[in-house]
Amino acid sequence: MEANEILQNLKKGIFQPIYLLQGEEPYYIDEISNWIEKNALTEAERGFNQTVFYGKDSDAMTIAESSMRFPMMANKQVIIIKEAQTLNKIETLASYAAKPLASTILVINYKYKKLDSRTKLVKSIKKNGVIFTSNKVRDYQLPKWVEGYLKQRDFNITPQAVQILTAYLGTSLSKVANELDKLIIAIKDTNTITPEHIEKNIGLSKDFNIFELQNALGAKNVFKANQIINYFGANEKLNPIQMTTALLYSYFSKIFKFHFLKDKSERSAAVQLGVHPFFVKDYIAAARKYSPTKLYEIIGILREYDMKSKGFGVSTMVEKADLQKEMIYKILH
Repeated sequence: MEANEILQNLKKGIFQPIYLLQGEEPYYIDEISNWIEKNALTEAERGFNQTVFYGKDSDAMTIAESSMRFPMMANKQVIIIKEAQTLNKIETLASYAAKPLASTILVINYKYKKLDSRTKLVKSIKKNGVIFTSNKVRDYQLPKWVEGYLKQRDFNITPQAVQILTAYLGTSLSKVANELDKLIIAIKDTNTITPEHIEKNIGLSKDFNIFELQNALGAKNVFKANQIINYFGANEKLNPIQMTTALLYSYFSKIFKFHFLKDKSERSAAVQLGVHPFFVKDYIAAARKYSPTKLYEIIGILREYDMKSKGFGVSTMVEKADLQKEMIYKILH
């Protein structure tokens, strides 16, 4: 079952006896667990009927016994296990999961990993409750997630803005959602987030970022590329060489791939390259300036400087900023 479906059912008052919330990405685990914690019972009911356990400070037998109690002056009780991945002998809950009380809502927050699906515990929860597995969002999935998150809040975001955000904030949904919430509060004059809003409120430059560097390199604009890479050197925490090499590797790999597409139309290229249709013209234009042979060489350069950035084949006295400048020079010449 998907997170949105679970939340919709909860809001309709449809509760299951057990929720196993597991997986690498904690954002939706927290969303579901927090909703139950705040809304399943009234404020008056929570005092006697809601218990929160923390895995490392609890034992499974005590949790099972608490789950078997009947609610006091309420229809349901809520038992929440936070950080359940640290709970010793969690399999002890299997006996309860096989015959859970309908009047108990047991929420197991098992973050950053998954329980073995072959165990009796998981099989019983699958039969009598809900299992939600929160997989880590991949880089290429994040722009769509951001757009969907904002759409639910009646906001839009420009393609340029979503590129900047997703490159610099990483794939932690909690971190991304937090920054988006800040932007929603800060923006007063419109419901569309632009690079200007990101620069003003988050501090990520709209003119000197990895995507402007890509554009400059794609157009072989030496002056602009040098401006940006000098800015990167002066702001190394925001623009580490490892991030630069990784994103440029993805960029030039897609241009290389474009050369060998059978259907080079904009619509088809956008799908096959996995890029936003808004930007596909830039990739097509860059392919005209870089031959497959040169692109192959560039990919080798990026691999070389990724290794150098990690200390291989270069003196520890060499500054990372100088490595970035040297790398960009080799790409352009």
